[in-house]
Amino acid sequence: MASMVVLHSGTTGRGAVDDTALDRRRRHDMLRQQVLARGVRNPHVIRAMARIPRHLFLEPAQRSQAYSDQALPVAEQQTISQPLIVAVMTEALEVQAGHRILEVGTGTGYQTAILALLAGRVYTLERFAALSREAQSRLHALGLDNVEYRIADGTLGWPEQSPFERIIVTAGAPEVPEPLWNQLAEGGRLVIPLGDRHSQTLKKIARRNGRRWEVDVLPCRFVPLVGLHGW
Repeated sequence: MASMVVLHSGTTGRGAVDDTALDRRRRHDMLRQQVLARGVRNPHVIRAMARIPRHLFLEPAQRSQAYSDQALPVAEQQTISQPLIVAVMTEALEVQAGHRILEVGTGTGYQTAILALLAGRVYTLERFAALSREAQSRLHALGLDNVEYRIADGTLGWPEQSPFERIIVTAGAPEVPEPLWNQLAEGGRLVIPLGDRHSQTLKKIARRNGRRWEVDVLPCRFVPLVGLHGW
């Protein structure tokens, strides 16, 4: 039987998690073959992804696919993003240690966990209560305590905690939701997929002197962003 190992997430790890030597080897292969080989170079992003066991964010039957080069279906007709997309979005966000991040779309909590290793505090929004509860349980088990959770319409943001230095949206939107733009701090950055319901372009958007500066990152496909300022 594979042995249990201790995952240290900063200094807050709570004990053993099911992360075998085979899991760790698959995770490192994923990083070399799917992430580093395709141009992601930020060492903080690479280290964070190396520390988070992606298989713990999937059902046991999906464990063998956890480190494959693909998005995978999860509950509520949602998905866990392809590892490369998670890496690219995190790198584009340019997170620094003291940043306060708003995440729209908690999902399984995998992207949340990576952000929690990099940022000062993460505020994550999810419209499906079951997904939010499961994500909270996973991150708690990993000792990641710098995250606050809310079950709500993500397109409205979290106004009482704003402004945020960084905002990341993990669902495809027709345009930048106005409440999110209003909650982005001056000098801040927003990473969001924009397009139609079936395909989008990942955008990196900066706020400078109140103006919007936009860069295309890559074509992508996300589930639709549902809400008052989404689909």
